Amino acid sequence: MYTSLISTEQLAGHREWRVFDCRHDLANPDLGEKQYREGHIPGALFAHLDRDLSGPKTGANGRHPLPELGAFITWLGRQGVQPSDTVVCYDGGNGAMAARLWWMLRWAGHESAAVLDGGFAKWLAEKRPVTREVPQFLPRSYPVKPAGAVAVDVKAVEKNVDRSLLLDARAPVRFRGEQEPIDPVAGHIPGAANRFNAENITSQGTFKSAAELRKEFEALLAGRAPSEVVHYCGSGVAACHNLLAMEIAGLTGGALYAGSWSEWSADPKRPIAR
Repeated sequence: MYTSLISTEQLAGHREWRVFDCRHDLANPDLGEKQYREGHIPGALFAHLDRDLSGPKTGANGRHPLPELGAFITWLGRQGVQPSDTVVCYDGGNGAMAARLWWMLRWAGHESAAVLDGGFAKWLAEKRPVTREVPQFLPRSYPVKPAGAVAVDVKAVEKNVDRSLLLDARAPVRFRGEQEPIDPVAGHIPGAANRFNAENITSQGTFKSAAELRKEFEALLAGRAPSEVVHYCGSGVAACHNLLAMEIAGLTGGALYAGSWSEWSADPKRPIAR
């Protein structure tokens, strides 16, 4: 059972594993699917961040709100995923998009799920096979299970803002409110600490070692339990990357605030720090 990271070598040796391509460009939402059609890891289906891994937007619930858990489970069934499958997620960047699907699988109670370390870039660099063929899987009825990973809503964040350790996964300039290229308001949730998710990755494009990640996150925790951490970012995607990094480090139990800054800042009555 794989629950966090797998290598390209491991994936190449297990053709029976289920694979999902999660490539996505926030500035060009159609690009990832176009790239998938041009070439992907054999056996991979495409998971679109907006269409498959997000729920309906209201204008006040963030850019990538979670779908209803039942809707996501139905989607898993349509992809032919079974509870016994090992599911591998990859993207074209540092793994943040893939981590969103990884976290959602854990949320749905699917334990054997992992992110491909180094992603599609490493797969290509190693000259491993790529195909344009879209695989076909028979739809299944995926069983409903109690939610695994923890999601919190904006009301819970407002209520516990002074007690939880909020970790913001955005770049420091966005966290400080100096730049905001995506959302209309700059800043961060008061009391939050910053852990830029790109700091989880080495210069080679793979995750840092478990020991290194543990040391860095424990410094942020400052003696607090991992279960006290609520992760957020701009829209609930990069935050999953930090959740994955903590999982790799053996620091489990943190929660995701999926609405993140895009939801928090949509209400002018909510406080903002800069």
